[in-house]
Amino acid sequence: MQVGFFFWPYDPALTLRMAEHAERYGYDMIGIADTPGNAMDPWVAATLVAQATRTPRVAICVTNIESRHPAVAAAAIASLDLIAPGRTVLGIGAGHSGTHNLGLRRSGVADLADGARFIKTLLGGRPAAYRDGGTAHLPWVKQPSKLFLAASGPKALAAAGAVADGAFVNFGLKRENLAQSQAEVRDGARAVGRDDAALELWQIAALDCNADGDAARRKIGAILAFMAAGYILGSGDLGERGVPAELHAPLRELKRRYSTRPGDADAALVAKLGLFDYLAERFAICGTPAECRAQLLRAKAAGLERVMFTVSVASDPAATVELFGKEVLPAIRSA
Repeated sequence: MQVGFFFWPYDPALTLRMAEHAERYGYDMIGIADTPGNAMDPWVAATLVAQATRTPRVAICVTNIESRHPAVAAAAIASLDLIAPGRTVLGIGAGHSGTHNLGLRRSGVADLADGARFIKTLLGGRPAAYRDGGTAHLPWVKQPSKLFLAASGPKALAAAGAVADGAFVNFGLKRENLAQSQAEVRDGARAVGRDDAALELWQIAALDCNADGDAARRKIGAILAFMAAGYILGSGDLGERGVPAELHAPLRELKRRYSTRPGDADAALVAKLGLFDYLAERFAICGTPAECRAQLLRAKAAGLERVMFTVSVASDPAATVELFGKEVLPAIRSA
């Protein structure tokens, strides 16, 4: 199993601690989230990480094509690859907190796919035109970085299979969730004649690993609200997305009331609406190291191959990735 994590870079000291832990404990990928107003600029933080590490891949997990023109994102990831050759991944999505906090619209799936094709052309060293603008060209690119789409709904998952090198998938860790999301990505690839075997699928999950398991569970509700209401469960056909009928109404209420700047109020809301157990089982690894080991091994047995943990609002993000790296990763590797 490959294991990575991503976070909001609140300050340079935290960013460097996270980079140190990623290198020391053998995480496969470290990612930076892009939410203006919530944390530092992701490209500044990613540069710090790239300079401080030698082994893990460095990802933007994720940005969007509304707050940053895709040609700008393409140039930025190509520049980062000059610092960390062969280790860079650009994740782009429709937009959630990164667009909402700026009052921007989210991209439609077709726009996101067009943006991905445009970026891949530029990263291949070829000129490309985007929408009604001019022609961009990055002739100085040494090698193309990987491009992943962030996806949860069927159309976005299919688009990832059709146009991207992989996907950051926010659909859940249960066996039926993994099977459904993987099938939708692969169907998208096969529909356009692509070889789906080369696609990298990284499942998104929340992580809080703490010697005090109750503290981890109290805190993780905030990011569960953010993930569920914003990305997967708060819109569209909830049945199509694997949600039991009795949870449809409380999930819609969660979408109406949660914040794109997660905090204690969101955690309390998840508990009040009776959603914690369902969301934690589907989207999280949390508790003591022993509990985290057991949960992740169950997910591995269910078919999980790659996981990218969000630790942004863990009780202590750096301590979480350190404790998990010390006491959980070795058991997962040996298994």
